[in-house]
Amino acid sequence: MINSGLLYRYCSKLIIQNKPKNIIPFLKKKFKKVSYKVIAKQNLHSEEISNHVATLAKNKKVREIVNRLQMKIIKTNNRICVEGRDIASKILAKNPKYDVAFYFKCSLEVAAHRRWLDVKKSVKLKKVKESLKMRTNLDKKRKNSPLIKVKDAILVRSDQLNKKQVLAKMSKAIDKILKN
Repeated sequence: MINSGLLYRYCSKLIIQNKPKNIIPFLKKKFKKVSYKVIAKQNLHSEEISNHVATLAKNKKVREIVNRLQMKIIKTNNRICVEGRDIASKILAKNPKYDVAFYFKCSLEVAAHRRWLDVKKSVKLKKVKESLKMRTNLDKKRKNSPLIKVKDAILVRSDQLNKKQVLAKMSKAIDKILKN
């Protein structure tokens, strides 16, 4: 499984820590020798990274760097689960194409509360909510790879289902596809 959001958060962390003059060559160099396992083990859910990543993810050249790594990982795996805001609409829209796509929708209140718990209540809930709202709006309105629901994606209302129900809905959809 790969989470594309973590890749963008990793970019933000690198930029915040190193403050490079030119981020594109800097990120290209860092992404040549990075492993997803190393990225996934890091704590990338700070408020500082969350505020930075929304703007960074709009950058077309940054998206190209992240997309190249995603495709490299995807093509080296026969079956893989990829989580991200533009996976079905952009990354896996053609070749290779996704087998099943899910579009998760969650109320701002529930999403903010969950993120607030993720950051161990280190930031005020109101601030987390504002940050999430801004990020979602930026993602939906960005020029390159905006957040959209592809027509055949299965809608999952994660604010109306518990984890077990979400997994059951997803498993049922995947089983249906694997049987065909």
